[in-house]
Amino acid sequence: MNVVELDHISTQLPGGKLIHQDISLQIQSGEVLAIIGGSGSGKTTLLRLMLGLQSPSQGEVRVLGQVLGRCDGLAMEALRQRWGVLFQQGALFSALNVFDNVALPLRELKTVPEPLIGELVMHKLQQVGLAPDDALKLPAELSGGMIKRVALARALILDPQLLFLDEPTAGLDPASSKKFVQLIEGLRREMALTVVMVTHDVDTLFALADRIAVLADQRLVTVAPLQEVLVHPHPFIQHFFLGHGGGDGAQEIQALRHRLLQDAAELADIGMPTSAAQTAPVQGEH
Repeated sequence: MNVVELDHISTQLPGGKLIHQDISLQIQSGEVLAIIGGSGSGKTTLLRLMLGLQSPSQGEVRVLGQVLGRCDGLAMEALRQRWGVLFQQGALFSALNVFDNVALPLRELKTVPEPLIGELVMHKLQQVGLAPDDALKLPAELSGGMIKRVALARALILDPQLLFLDEPTAGLDPASSKKFVQLIEGLRREMALTVVMVTHDVDTLFALADRIAVLADQRLVTVAPLQEVLVHPHPFIQHFFLGHGGGDGAQEIQALRHRLLQDAAELADIGMPTSAAQTAPVQGEH
C-alpha cells in the first residue's frame, strides 16, 4: 500500500525557475524513504508538497489516500493529525516549557481533557528517553540532542501513521547523532511508522533508509535501496558517497546495522529491555 504518491509533479517558482520536472514517486507503508540532493535541488520543496504547504505547478500529490489541494479545510485538518513533522532545528516555542511544547497539538484539538493530556505527554517524553524533570525545562535549558527529542515527542504525540523528518541529525555531535538514529529506528518499529526523511548524513542513511530518492537536474535520478544507489554512475551520487561507494557499500551497511543491534543487546544484558536504547534518559547529551 502506498502512503504517499507523487504523480508527474512539476514545480515552478513565481519567477519562472523550474525546481522539479515530471517527478513520480510512491512511498510504501512501513518503509523509511530518504531524500537526498544538492543545495537548491528541491528537497525541502518536495517535503513541503507532501505536507500540503505548497502546491505543484503540475501533477498530483496524494497522501494517506487524499489528494492534496482537493481537501476542504476540515478534511485537511484531519489529515494533518495523521502525520507528524520533525523540523531541522526542532522549532520549539521558546516561551513554552517542554511539557507545553509537547502538549500543544493535543490542546489544539480541544477534545482531550487536561488530565489525559498530562498522562499522554509524560508517556511520550518517557518514550523518547527524557526524564520527568525535563518536562518543566525551557528550550534554552536543553542540549541540542534533548531539543531533538522534545521535538520528536511533539511530532508523535497524536500517534501518527506518517513521520516527516527534515535533517534529523543536523547539529548533533556523532555520539548524540547515533543515539537519535537508534531512537528513531526503535520508534519506527514500535509504532509501525512510515518515515520520509530529508538528510545529507551518510551514517543516518546507512542506519535507517530502506530506499533513497536522489534529486538532481530537476528530476529523480533514481529511487532504490542504498546498495543500488551507491553504484549509480550519476556524478552527484558518486560525489555524495565519496568514500562509501564501490563494492564495499553492502558490507558497510551490514556493519553499521550490526553495531546498532549490538548496542541494544548490550543494554538487554545489563537488565534493560531491548527498547531501552530508545528510552534511556539522556542527561548530559549535547
